[in-house]
Amino acid sequence: MIKVTLIALGKLKEKYLKDAVLEYSKRLGGYCSLDVIELEPERLSNSPSQSEIDAALRKEQEKIEKKIPQNSEVFALCVEGKKLSSESFAEKIKNAENYGKNITFIIGSSYGLCEDIKRKADFRLSVSDMTFPHQLFRVMLLEQIYRGFKINEGSAYHK
Repeated sequence: MIKVTLIALGKLKEKYLKDAVLEYSKRLGGYCSLDVIELEPERLSNSPSQSEIDAALRKEQEKIEKKIPQNSEVFALCVEGKKLSSESFAEKIKNAENYGKNITFIIGSSYGLCEDIKRKADFRLSVSDMTFPHQLFRVMLLEQIYRGFKINEGSAYHK
């Protein structure tokens, strides 16, 4: 069974979002081993300079890299990434499974991800030109992962 790891900077605060993550975690249990890892984002001043932001992103990168499982296809979630249809996303999941790889998704902090993380990733993924709250986006990503598995099995869920 494929292992899917979701590394996210920040903790879920709202009960309804925690409940949604739990629901998709249960649903995904039949398709993969899911591990959601929450990391503490670096604290910044109220009006951080670019050098302060860059230093924080490098520290977050160190935390992230320690949590990426071996043999992982790494997806960095970033605005400049490529947008995929649900079917194309499902194909990425299927390809990782076919090659015996695990999949790791990385959601950065409010300032994004360090350039090194994005450069090292196997794929830069963007889901929209819109901006979403990080906590809500985690639920949206889990739903898309679930949808991908359902598409790959030929389920009517996607219709």
